[in-house]
Amino acid sequence: MKKRALGNNRLEVSAIGYGCMGINHGYGSGLSRLEGIALIRDAVELGVTFFDTAEVYGPYSNEEIVGAALQPVRERVVIATKFGMKIVDGKMVGTDSRPEQIRRVAEASLRRLGIDVIDLFYQHRVDPSVPIEDVAGTVRDLIAEGKVRHFGLSEAGEQTVRRAHAVQAVTALQNEYSLWTREPESNGIFQVCTELGIGLVAFSPLGRGFLTGTMGKDTVIGDGDFRRQLPRFTPAAMEKNQALADLLKRISAEMAATPAQVALAWILARRPWIVPIPGTTKLERLKENLGAQSLALSADNLDQIDRAATAIHVEGARYPQHMQAATGL
Repeated sequence: MKKRALGNNRLEVSAIGYGCMGINHGYGSGLSRLEGIALIRDAVELGVTFFDTAEVYGPYSNEEIVGAALQPVRERVVIATKFGMKIVDGKMVGTDSRPEQIRRVAEASLRRLGIDVIDLFYQHRVDPSVPIEDVAGTVRDLIAEGKVRHFGLSEAGEQTVRRAHAVQAVTALQNEYSLWTREPESNGIFQVCTELGIGLVAFSPLGRGFLTGTMGKDTVIGDGDFRRQLPRFTPAAMEKNQALADLLKRISAEMAATPAQVALAWILARRPWIVPIPGTTKLERLKENLGAQSLALSADNLDQIDRAATAIHVEGARYPQHMQAATGL
């Protein structure tokens, strides 16, 4: 597996990481604990060294699965988790990044993961009631105490990143980025990452599954799948967005690859400091995704994809209004 460095702090990780959320959160029933542990260990054997989780996934149980899976190989991997969501009776009900709460989450995550230090600690969503300087200062203190190694932000806007970075260097910014979510290129995120030396961890790099070509207007999304809430996953939107999935199918056929591999290889080619973290519950899909690192897209390939993708209008917002409002973008 090839490696990449996140940010000026040079946090080295596998070029493709593994987003662990879907193991048991967000997309229906998911895997059992033992199945999840087995799949994560398969990922390690395949060369993945970067694993992403959060206290809110489950909630809590996802961290426990990740910790149990990675305990035998702790020194070989980088574990990222997140704070900043308010959880009441097992449900996310808002944000909470008060300094005392950040500390509580850090201690709880360390216990659940079974580790002595969190490699990368993200603020999951910007908390409008807590100055970002206070958040960054708290994580700075946790780093000084040896409980955290690196500070990250998720779904934060350019100015928030700059203010946080002035207090404690931001190693990585985790925002959604893919062929159908290209806003980071134009909303200041690419610019601030370049200027300040921050890595971009691209979540949902396969468009929450749509860019793999396995979904369409007739796809039935189950009751436990949060995509039912997303405007892009209505039957009407998926029918209109089929053009983008078809584009990837055509290009991948020409390259003897899969649509998922082309979508991931495109992200890897955008900047050397971008690391996608696709998730899956299937070993064959995990192997397929990791194969993208060996798919070299030429300048002509990239130009073809860019021109064709730019001409396709993506139907539907990535979040409904109330969920979009919770981001810092």
